[in-house]
Amino acid sequence: MRREQWLLPYITSYFWRFVVIVALGALTVFTASSLMFSSGYLISKSALRPENILMVYVQIVIVRTFGTSRSVVHYVERLVGHDTILRILSKMRVQMYRILEPQALFISTRFRTGDILGILAEDIEKLQDVYLRTIFPSLVALLLYTVSIIALGQFDVQFALFMALYLLILILVLPWISLMLTKKKNKQSQHKRGQLYQTLTDAVLGMSDWVISGRPAQFVELYEGDELAVASIDRKLSAWARWRQLIGQATVGIAVVCMLYWAGQQYADGAIASTMIAAFVLVVFPLMDAFLPISESVEKIPRYQGSFARLREIEDAGNEVKGLVQNDHSEDGETSPRELVSEDLVNKARQGAHIKINRASHRYVAEGPWSFEDITLDIPQGKKVAIMGRSGAGKSTLLKLIQGAITPERGSATIQETDANRFGEHIPSLISVLNQSPHLFDTSVTNNIRLGKLDASDEEISEVARKVKMDRLIESLPKGYKTAMHETGQRFSGGERQRIALARVLLQDTPVVILDEPTVGLDPRTENELLSTIFDTLEGKSLVWVTHHLVGAEHMDEIIFMENGKIEMRGSHAELLEKYPRYRNLYHLDRPEAFFA
Repeated sequence: MRREQWLLPYITSYFWRFVVIVALGALTVFTASSLMFSSGYLISKSALRPENILMVYVQIVIVRTFGTSRSVVHYVERLVGHDTILRILSKMRVQMYRILEPQALFISTRFRTGDILGILAEDIEKLQDVYLRTIFPSLVALLLYTVSIIALGQFDVQFALFMALYLLILILVLPWISLMLTKKKNKQSQHKRGQLYQTLTDAVLGMSDWVISGRPAQFVELYEGDELAVASIDRKLSAWARWRQLIGQATVGIAVVCMLYWAGQQYADGAIASTMIAAFVLVVFPLMDAFLPISESVEKIPRYQGSFARLREIEDAGNEVKGLVQNDHSEDGETSPRELVSEDLVNKARQGAHIKINRASHRYVAEGPWSFEDITLDIPQGKKVAIMGRSGAGKSTLLKLIQGAITPERGSATIQETDANRFGEHIPSLISVLNQSPHLFDTSVTNNIRLGKLDASDEEISEVARKVKMDRLIESLPKGYKTAMHETGQRFSGGERQRIALARVLLQDTPVVILDEPTVGLDPRTENELLSTIFDTLEGKSLVWVTHHLVGAEHMDEIIFMENGKIEMRGSHAELLEKYPRYRNLYHLDRPEAFFA
């Protein structure tokens, strides 16, 4: 399967921008070097006490020119560089979203929340440093290294070759040593930071449980321990950074002494004037400022590699789980991308979606256990099907199959006799989901309901609120429909949050609705009231209801019991009561009042 590229495509797309950025970076150092060179010459010339200021006036103008131009060029270089990188970063975030969005059904089961937060908050951010702190500085340094050696060779070839070899300490040797010494520590630091993100995520999601259990001090101790582990590694990296800086500065100092000695010899030989000695010595400093960052730039490579590895892990999981690129075999035996469905077929499915699952089997890992095996279902438009079973029986995986999020290893799953996974981005217009914990955003009631249909009018929102019996409560709030929900919808109770989520579903107006245990955690009275509202408002739609309870089972056309990935019982409520003692016992346990009424 094709992997997304996180580096090469952007280099190709912005190649000429990169050329301009590198050229401006080199020009910035050139103007700084020219400033130092002309300043050294001016100081030396002035020290000879010329009889008239006009004899150094040209040098004064040149110094002012390079002093001003250095700041201007540096500003333009930073402006162009950051503008380009922010454009790239924006596209990377979109690219990351396109990888994550199809995996929305699987992220919670395949990745820890802390890992996802780490990727979004840190890894994507690090990718901009690949350009700003590694690629651009390194290219500028190599360009200046080449130009400066060639320029020095115009005066003395032997000394130019000597400096070329000596400067390899900054260009090659010190960066390689720095990379070898810090590679392992950088990996450890990233791993520990990932653990820190996970601990922080646990804290945010479970702080109340720590407090209720009387163990907040233990959590603080745990979190501080993780922080100390990260800080310990960072201290070691900082210690080496100081040593690296000392070695680099010592190398620069020796280079300055060498240049001073060489310039003195050139003056003694009559090759240059005495006023040029300071000029040649001072020009070394801005050039060294371009060479010194190479070690730090190369040292960051393991961090980038770790970020790339985690991005590819997310991407590979998406390819594996969803079948990001499906292939059909053509007559000549070659494979070609499977085409998406036509708009006409989608429109037809919106009017009435007929779902069929024919002897489908699926497992997440080859040679692993089956999530479900040899499942057959027929759900014409308007049919109501309940899927029951213990945790791990395969119910959730079956829902993903219906939504086209996974492809069966054997058998088929179709909508309108077309593979469900071919509908791709059109699935939300065909199938909506009301799950056990719908997320309500920290915005107004209107915006939360409007998520089901972004262009819905206020009248439509009021209408669906009335249907789910939330209109009076919402209108009694301080700002009515404009009232803020607070984080995760804390303003409302569990049953009220589910009703608002149901209002979204009604706005979405899909022919098929999946009910993924929407009444979990509700008290019996609220559960009965919510189910009654659901069945009333979703009349005429196909319902696929995953539940552990038999409350409301009599409303379903077909009930399926799954166990170990297989269907153990199926039939209507009346048929199951008549044929299966086990079902009667379960119904008696779940609805004792039905037997004693």
